[in-house]
Amino acid sequence: MKQAVIVSAARTGLAKSFRGSFNQTHGAAMGGHVVKAAVERAGLEGGAVEDCIIGCGFPEGATGHNIGRQIALRAGLPDSASGMTVNRFCASGLQTIALAAQQITAEGAGPMVAGGVESISMVQPNVKQIQDPWLREHRPEVYMTMIDTADVVADRYGISREAQDAYGLRSQQRIAAAQAGGHFADEIVPMSTTMAVKDKETGEVSTRDVVVDRDECNRPQTTLDGLAALEPVRGPEKFITAGNASQLSDGAAAVVMMEADEASRRGLEPMGAFRGFCVAGCAPDEMGIGPVYAVPRLLERHGLKVEDIDLWELNEAFASQALYCRDTLGIPDEICNVNGGSIAIGHPFGMTGARMVGHILREGSRRGAKLGVVTMCIGGGMGAAGLFEIY
Repeated sequence: MKQAVIVSAARTGLAKSFRGSFNQTHGAAMGGHVVKAAVERAGLEGGAVEDCIIGCGFPEGATGHNIGRQIALRAGLPDSASGMTVNRFCASGLQTIALAAQQITAEGAGPMVAGGVESISMVQPNVKQIQDPWLREHRPEVYMTMIDTADVVADRYGISREAQDAYGLRSQQRIAAAQAGGHFADEIVPMSTTMAVKDKETGEVSTRDVVVDRDECNRPQTTLDGLAALEPVRGPEKFITAGNASQLSDGAAAVVMMEADEASRRGLEPMGAFRGFCVAGCAPDEMGIGPVYAVPRLLERHGLKVEDIDLWELNEAFASQALYCRDTLGIPDEICNVNGGSIAIGHPFGMTGARMVGHILREGSRRGAKLGVVTMCIGGGMGAAGLFEIY
């Protein structure tokens, strides 16, 4: 039976949206940078790549016009390498890896690039939401902001503000420890770019040349008292604050995949193998609990149980939903988001799934783990989960 393997992975550092180093960097530039690096790391000639599948949460904004194709060209791949854009919102980057694997195993495709990109800095001001009248009348919850759905989860399932803040601190501490230990260094491909800087006193905007060679969003000095002092976004009776929610951020990630026999013929040592992927729906007003439905479906299809999984990456869109999903599924904390997650490192929507896959393969190899699951909630009321064998 054919097997799709991942032979390389690369990503940018993550930068704060609007105020960070990528605030003037187009998604095509970020994506092209990591795709070029991933292809080079795999030792491939660009002409060997059959397709470049890129996930993006907001492809209709400044990065539009098929950002997948733009990225393939920006990476220097020849015209023969195609390009496609995929949107499953927060799971877009994970979805591309599943699609690439399916093309490889079901259609006999050659080497594929999969990944994700998000430039919230460039896109967010340009996105105008137009609501369908029928949905607005009959299913208005589908238009709820994700902050509001996270408050719903906290209230409906009794996730206290204190527990959410403690989880936020845990994420910050784990990210800081991983950075200090160099656990992200081999993931990140440094990128030179130009950022806009606004003077707080005069309002004058200037530009500065920078090199993004690390993640810039986390706050290592975070304390529990500091988190407790933050005001909830939606008012004093609510839960979600800037300290227990993922940050808006910009970044890109990519992997190179091919059939296992082809990797062997090319003398490549894969990082791991794609084993399976599934999605599941849930109520839109509690979209954050999607993994509770997707993970059991994934494990059942592969004859596995939670205790068979050695390492978990559960996206931290919000502490409320991450806590609920982790505890409801019975995932041990010591093997879940061992190096922190999106609350600290940031969450460029379309990129995060691809980042998490690259990370779980590297961290799993360091730990001698054999099976890993990447899972995330998705706006609109869904969950996604991917199963990976770690080499």
